[in-house]
Amino acid sequence: MKTFHITWFTFFCCFLAWFGMAPLMKIAKEQLHLTKDQIGNIQIASVSATIVARLLIGRLVDKFGPRLVYTCLLVLCAIPVLLIGTSNSYTSFLLFRLAIGVIGASFVITQFHTSVMFAPNIKGTANATAGGFGNAGAGAANFFMPMIAAGFVALGFCTKEDSWRYAMILPGALLLVCAFLYYRFTKDTPAGNYKEIGYKVANKKNTFLIALKDYRTWILTIAYAASFGVEISVDNFAPIFFTDSFGASLAIAGMAAGIFGWINLIARPMGGIVADKVGKVWGFDGKSFLLAVLLLLEGIGIVWFAKSGNLPMAITMMLIFGFSLKMANGATYSLVPFVSPIAVGSVAGIVGAGGNIGAMLIAFMFKAKAVHATKTVIENGVSKTKDLIDYTAAFTLLGYIILGIGIAVFIFRTVTAQKKSDVKDLAVVPA
Repeated sequence: MKTFHITWFTFFCCFLAWFGMAPLMKIAKEQLHLTKDQIGNIQIASVSATIVARLLIGRLVDKFGPRLVYTCLLVLCAIPVLLIGTSNSYTSFLLFRLAIGVIGASFVITQFHTSVMFAPNIKGTANATAGGFGNAGAGAANFFMPMIAAGFVALGFCTKEDSWRYAMILPGALLLVCAFLYYRFTKDTPAGNYKEIGYKVANKKNTFLIALKDYRTWILTIAYAASFGVEISVDNFAPIFFTDSFGASLAIAGMAAGIFGWINLIARPMGGIVADKVGKVWGFDGKSFLLAVLLLLEGIGIVWFAKSGNLPMAITMMLIFGFSLKMANGATYSLVPFVSPIAVGSVAGIVGAGGNIGAMLIAFMFKAKAVHATKTVIENGVSKTKDLIDYTAAFTLLGYIILGIGIAVFIFRTVTAQKKSDVKDLAVVPA
């Protein structure tokens, strides 16, 4: 349990660092004079590096264990988080956001670690709880980072224009603290660290290849692209959607988007818990059916969210589709440990990368579908013309795409079905 709590807290801090800039983009955009296309490129960069990182990290964790790999990842990623505040151009800002995206690989280590630490009949619950508590870091970023930036201004450390630079120091420092905690106080397995118990993955067994050959890995990858891929897209784009489409202030937009992240505390664990209960009765096929239903509800909610027309309704619909989305995240990773018990890290890495591939493709779509507009506003008695970005069409199309994926998973879910005798096997798969 000590390892479990350190793991989810570390994952929470990783998401805080990863999405720390999202609610501050409006300030950075104005100071660095970023265009609509440049903002789109930055959002793409923030999720792109994670794809490669997640694919690599799964194999590394299988071989070297989560403790050492997580520690190295935290120290490495603290560097761009601490230094992004030195950016003075679009290019440097883009490169730092790309480098920060590597921290998204922390998810794979988190899911691997909880998978090996808990009994098979509660793996889904453990994975979903750790993932949900960790993903809430994105909500914390949207909720608290504008306050932290404002706090630096109020204390006289910087101007409002530079506040985003100072605010990012906090999540960078937290990553270094977590690196120390993880190395000092966690174990690779319940029996001890890999070196202590003499555990080694046989060189003949390429766990990454084993994971690639199992069709269920790809079904879960697509499903995760439609759930987690949408989640981090909303984390990135919702603050700008609220400010530019509904005229919300930076603080209100951050709080509204932050609520979306906080849903993880309840919804993702619930997805894992419900999936575990369904799995005990109907096995892998039952869990797949649950996943399909959650994706369908998510797609309907996103379409309604895009067409809401006012801020209160938009926030309400975000909560509704967000609940289904985050339950789908939990349900997906309740299935991951049972695809191939000897390649849990690799399966988790590929499926996790699928989430970021989805986010990257969504970012490209949002860049293409974004509508540029200008609006004249009065600030402190001075008339200003501001550039705005409308993502209504992009969110609408996204909702229909998720509906299509939900239908596809529902139709092809029988492909993932195991024999009825496998239902009981869910309780005896070795950790």
